Amino acid sequence: MRIGELAHRADLKVDTVRYYEKAGLLPLPPRRPNGYRDYGEHHVECLAFVRHCRTLGMSLADVKSLLELAAHPDADCTTVNRLIDDQLMHVQARIASLRTLEQQLLVLRTQCNSRKTAGECGILQELVAAAQHEKCVCHPREAGKEEDTGTR
Repeated sequence: MRIGELAHRADLKVDTVRYYEKAGLLPLPPRRPNGYRDYGEHHVECLAFVRHCRTLGMSLADVKSLLELAAHPDADCTTVNRLIDDQLMHVQARIASLRTLEQQLLVLRTQCNSRKTAGECGILQELVAAAQHEKCVCHPREAGKEEDTGTR
């Protein structure tokens, strides 16, 4: 099959298929006498594997490692476990970061609960204060902790 059909069957854009091919995630297909690449069913399956890993937030380098391991069924799966454990830790860290962000936004939202002018808006006042390196409700400085200016 040609690249357009492969992309359609894999639910990807042609440019994405080419990118994955250049990144070494997709094995190079044989060429037809007219020079066109001739992709097979294994290319569709490979792209489905890549897409699934990408939906799990895996990096292309990790996906490449997983593809290499999948091609060697007798290999030890310690690396697979480590890659998934690392990805799980990244996801957990992002979740914690998003929870912190949620709390900051909730606190900031309490600064303006009625219709006011932009000049009277407590949210805008807090954002301006933060931009001027002043204390704000969503990023209060801890008592006794000085701001890191980057100089020592």
